[in-house]
Amino acid sequence: MADSLLDVVFGVVDLALDVSDVIDRTKQLSKPDLVEVPPDPKPLPAAAQRAPSEAEERDRKREQPDQAAGATDQASEP
Repeated sequence: MADSLLDVVFGVVDLALDVSDVIDRTKQLSKPDLVEVPPDPKPLPAAAQRAPSEAEERDRKREQPDQAAGATDQASEP
């Protein structure tokens, strides 16, 4: 008789743990997925904003003498 009473108690405890597990899983499924969003980018300082245009201007100035030299070479050839 004691064995059957213990079986019933363990069965009830097992059922309670199963129900608790199902409730926990249901709660986790109902939570929205959290997505981390990076902070807004900080604006660049004025010097950093000017740097790309200044670099392009330097490149153009560097290429102009090369193009002029190439044009004079082509013009001097018969």
